[in-house]
Amino acid sequence: MTDVWVAGVGMTPFGKFADTSIADLGATAVLAALDDAAVEPGQVHAAYAGHARTGQLHGRENGVGQLVLGQVGIRGIPVTGVGNFCASGSSAFREAVIAVKSGLVDVALALGVEKLSARAEKGRPLTSDGMEFEGEFGFTPPAFFALVAKTYMSRTGATPESLARVAVKNRDHAKHNPYAQYREPVTVEQVLGSRMIADPLTLLSCCPTGDGAAAAVLVSDAVAARIGRSRLVRVRATSLLSGFGSPVRDGHFEVDRRTAAAAYEQAGIGPSDVDVAEVHDAFTVTEIIHYEDLGLCPVGEGARFVDEGRTAIGGQIPVSTSGGLMSKGHPLGATGIAQVHEIVTQLRGEAGSRQVEGARVGLTHCAGGFFDGDVASSAVHLLGG
Repeated sequence: MTDVWVAGVGMTPFGKFADTSIADLGATAVLAALDDAAVEPGQVHAAYAGHARTGQLHGRENGVGQLVLGQVGIRGIPVTGVGNFCASGSSAFREAVIAVKSGLVDVALALGVEKLSARAEKGRPLTSDGMEFEGEFGFTPPAFFALVAKTYMSRTGATPESLARVAVKNRDHAKHNPYAQYREPVTVEQVLGSRMIADPLTLLSCCPTGDGAAAAVLVSDAVAARIGRSRLVRVRATSLLSGFGSPVRDGHFEVDRRTAAAAYEQAGIGPSDVDVAEVHDAFTVTEIIHYEDLGLCPVGEGARFVDEGRTAIGGQIPVSTSGGLMSKGHPLGATGIAQVHEIVTQLRGEAGSRQVEGARVGLTHCAGGFFDGDVASSAVHLLGG
């Protein structure tokens, strides 16, 4: 088994780009990652492309990876499409890591791309694949996570103001990120006063839809030695599990706890070693719960952590320094690799005014989909160190 290194990352700005095709979005991210890695297109041995809703929304059920890579001149290699709900990009990254770590290839590309701003049913709620029937009867992600929020608030005493501070913090981080979809500051009062979506979640308590792409180039030890490790970031762990708990009943995500525990064991470190994290903050309450489930704070103290500024840049454990899904945006299939982009940027010390001083170990976490009352997938990666 070889160590695996992220040699290059690239992404597009996230936003609403109705006139930009999926192929162009993906190609922009791939070319940026290759350039960052100083790797030529012909040196890529395998590629994994994450996309969640492209088939249903744009009539492109398969071949998105081939479409994008063909545009940048990468042909004749194995290309695998990876669909795993919001964790599609994270899962594509994991597959690329495994391909390199196993010795199957020396250079692998992970791509995530999604386009949500232009779709036939624009204006209707996005439901999870296979749950359109439930959606007709009121099931939507905001409704599910609103129920989780009610349970969590009842169990811990967390207030709507604490939840709103997540959106305020992440928007404050996003103002320093040129890739972020929304960068204007917001206040607690604005978050709480925005349109109610599913009590207690208001419009500004929910992540936006949008378009974008992100890519990462992964290389083996042998290639890392050849190109030099000065800007390379080691992949310490990759963990993926499927849901099996009941967050609405419990107010936490058992699958995240077990996924994170497996990642920490694989890396030989603990939560206290993490210096910066990107988590699946699709809703304000989920970021707070993820603090606890990922071991970044004691159980029941997530709201206090955000209230006291401990998860802001300059705090004890900065979370969502990119602005997170809340402000950077959430083009489903691209999200997981965009998280890797942010962590790699932080660990290289290249994040500018949003830099976490002394960051050596970073965590990404992305969950997605629904299955039998729980999220369908949870992915955790540990990088650096």
